[in-house]
Amino acid sequence: MRLKRLIPVFLMVILTCMSAFAGDISNIRGEYTRVAGQPFKFNGKTVEVMEFMSFYCSHCYAFEKSIPVIKGNFPNKIKWKLVPIYWGNGSSKPGEAYLLAEEAGKGEQMKKAIFNAMFVDKKDIGSVEVLESLASQAGMGFDFSMKLRSGAKAEEARKAVDLAHQYGVEETPTIIIAGSLMTNPRASGGGTDAFKDNAITIIKSILETTVS
Repeated sequence: MRLKRLIPVFLMVILTCMSAFAGDISNIRGEYTRVAGQPFKFNGKTVEVMEFMSFYCSHCYAFEKSIPVIKGNFPNKIKWKLVPIYWGNGSSKPGEAYLLAEEAGKGEQMKKAIFNAMFVDKKDIGSVEVLESLASQAGMGFDFSMKLRSGAKAEEARKAVDLAHQYGVEETPTIIIAGSLMTNPRASGGGTDAFKDNAITIIKSILETTVS
């Protein structure tokens, strides 16, 4: 009987804690803006980070080197999701190629290869042939090519752009931390190092958050 009576109380405590985590950002340090209409999400253990980026963006390429540093400050405490978008006349194909590679378990490898092709080898990453070559080097073959050419990820790539508009993303890279805290290099005062340090400050503050 006592156990049965304790279960509802235990569940109420859990829900109260989750509610507190979901709404209280008053103690979170760093430079960011709260995205209107998006709830703050933190389960008390893992911070979710959504990165809006473009393979055509030199700042995204520079920030790429900072991501392992950010993750390294919080081992097993960050869930990082990459959202590839494209601006203006940019092609959706690099993002589609990344999404296909991610599905095959080779997202990180393909991401680095596309960036390298764009900024080191100065190749046209909107070219299907170039992306097929990169995929081949990563161990992906006919199935990848068939899906890329048929536009298997075209709709997902389009929805990524829609999602960026929904969050009010105006530049890349932009990261959304814990569902609703948006920041980018401009908010940090400019520069990759400042952006990295600001992200670390925000995430550290969230992880230190306790229910009063």
